[in-house]
Amino acid sequence: MTAVSVAHQRGSVEDIDAAAADSQRAGVEELLDAPGVSEAFVLQTCNRTERYVVTDDPSAGQTALSGAITDVSDAAVVEMGHEESLRHLLRVAAGLESLVPGEDQILGQVRDAYEDARAADGLGPVLEEALTKAIHVGERARTETSINEGVVSLGSAAVELAERECDLDAARALIVGAGEIATLAAKALADRSDVEHLAVANRTVSHAEHVASVVGVESEAIGLDDVPAALNRAEVVVSATGSPDPLLEPAAFETAGETVVVDIGQPRDVSPAVDERTTVDVFDLDDLEAVTAETRANREAAAATVEDIVADELAHLLTRYKRSRADDVISTMYESAERVKAREVEQALSTLDLDDDQREVVEAMADSLVNQLLAAPTKSLRDAAEADDWATVDTALRLFDPDFGDEEFPPSVAGAEGTVPEHVSTAVDADD
Repeated sequence: MTAVSVAHQRGSVEDIDAAAADSQRAGVEELLDAPGVSEAFVLQTCNRTERYVVTDDPSAGQTALSGAITDVSDAAVVEMGHEESLRHLLRVAAGLESLVPGEDQILGQVRDAYEDARAADGLGPVLEEALTKAIHVGERARTETSINEGVVSLGSAAVELAERECDLDAARALIVGAGEIATLAAKALADRSDVEHLAVANRTVSHAEHVASVVGVESEAIGLDDVPAALNRAEVVVSATGSPDPLLEPAAFETAGETVVVDIGQPRDVSPAVDERTTVDVFDLDDLEAVTAETRANREAAAATVEDIVADELAHLLTRYKRSRADDVISTMYESAERVKAREVEQALSTLDLDDDQREVVEAMADSLVNQLLAAPTKSLRDAAEADDWATVDTALRLFDPDFGDEEFPPSVAGAEGTVPEHVSTAVDADD
């Protein structure tokens, strides 16, 4: 597996926006069209755009990913190989890579991206295993540690920042957007301050009505056409939409008074020219770094525990991949033995005058001999794979498959789906 990430640690809001596909599903479909790509996954949030591919040849994966990321500064792009990309994916789901460490929303976003990739037929054995493990790690991090205590979302971080810049008591606030982050911001405003009135604006007013209904302060739902009038009355604005174009232009603030605007839209909801107005202070995702620094410090102990969880689960995941590759070789070994057994049994039975029951006894004895003779090599091959002893695995495959080519080990885990014949699986697992 190969991956590339453009995230808040090294990239700006513009870099993340430039790296994003039209949608997660569209990004997966685009990657699957690239030569050599068998599986693909795309994760796009407010502060990251990431692509993962599975290929037999890592260079094919790198080519596919570099073709998908354009118009982004090299300094903002992080390229990752197989093990590094797996570790990163687990860290992302656990909240260790988030702008707000331990934030809960990223786990839901990974789940949504998983469903998008599945809908685009982007998931195979490698990514299915990796994403299932990542979601499991994310759940463990939040149930077994305190990493998600305190400021745990971009929405609440945006309110924290607004609170530092102005007095929210008896203030009138405007939320632009009705998605998950906008809803969290609205709830945070209601929970953390004595906001007098909250307006929720959205293109679909019914969605805004839903957000307004779940907050505990006086609120109203409005359409985007009513935003300029709402800005005239608002002291604080939090905007969090997925609009491809800015929704708030300088003209909308023509008659507005002193206003603090926190823009956490991706791409930006607020035109950069708005910040030139003397009565308006605009803050974006980059400014949230300062707000989250304190939270990050308070969660260092919990993060250390989560790091241990990630390391432990990554080791299990890598072992499963290695065993899967060993099973590919074991399958070849059993297939070779099965061919010899079938030939010899057929030859023996042709010279004997046996009834059906007697023939079954001979065939069962042959199966038992194959199982017993190959049980020890099976265990040794799995142990060799777990120990990264690919020379042993390579040698075994050459012994049992004379037509085996010059494949280098360890190969990409893509395509390692060998199966052991049904009648020998019990013997194999018995030595597991």
